[in-house]
Amino acid sequence: MLTRSRLADLSLLIVAMMWGCTFLMIQSAVEALPPLAFNAVRFIGASLLLALIITVFYRKEWRQLSVKMLLHGSLLGVFLFGGYAFQTIGLLYTTTSNARFITGLSVVMVPIIAAVLLRHKLSKISLASAVLAAFGLYLLTFSGSSFIPNRGDGLILLCAFAFALHIGFTGIYAPRYPALPLAAIQLAVTGLLSLAASLMTEHLGSMNQLGNTLLRPEVLIALLVSIGPTSAFAFWIQTVSQQHTTPTRVAVIFAMEPVFAALTGVLFAGEHLGWPALIGCACILTGMIAAELQPAASPPESVPHPTANSQDYKEISA
Repeated sequence: MLTRSRLADLSLLIVAMMWGCTFLMIQSAVEALPPLAFNAVRFIGASLLLALIITVFYRKEWRQLSVKMLLHGSLLGVFLFGGYAFQTIGLLYTTTSNARFITGLSVVMVPIIAAVLLRHKLSKISLASAVLAAFGLYLLTFSGSSFIPNRGDGLILLCAFAFALHIGFTGIYAPRYPALPLAAIQLAVTGLLSLAASLMTEHLGSMNQLGNTLLRPEVLIALLVSIGPTSAFAFWIQTVSQQHTTPTRVAVIFAMEPVFAALTGVLFAGEHLGWPALIGCACILTGMIAAELQPAASPPESVPHPTANSQDYKEISA
């Protein structure tokens, strides 16, 4: 029987697959458009898309807006922006391999954060599955070579911590509010902060140059995919799913993203996976299965939104 918890985890695995399979596409786009500017368009567009969906199909959701929801959604947006911003800046001073691995360390941070924030029991199996997934990330990322520290690694570590906080606090706030407005708020804040950071730190050229860049096929297609499936719908799904699963499971499932990215590289970019990388993929998959075998922890002590249950899954599948 497919329980709500299992359905939530399956939905999150689909999100990880979408992120992993579009990695090459987005990587190509940010070579033409600066990363923070790309994220500004991506997340502002995603928030507007969710706002349109709410207005057309779920207008009653707007009545649930409150000062607390705005504050909590904004906090999630700050964490999400922090993850992307620290990653973008850190990449200027470290290697892509280091950045991928250190970002993936959030899989180990999340169980600890969940234990503190949500008072979830830090079980040995949950922690072991997270560590196994992190070890798999190491093998997949470096494929036999060694980790060589760089001066940007500290910034990437802050990125990992920000993403871990985002997952942890989503576990707190998701049961309290309807998923659509909460997702729209955090994406809007992420986009606006990315826009401000881009204007202060990136050279965008003239409006004509920027317009031409945005209309380049690889950039336009990447933005359309990012605004819809991998941002608006992905974070909507995450917000709904974290009403029914634990942050630790979310983190371990999201560790599958680089596995899907690697498979995409093999299929479409002619990349080759050596034995260390294949063993790493197996470790991540084993860690995810081990996390799935753990019973779901009780939800955080909060009053769930009356419609924030199976109805949200009906909304997504509609």
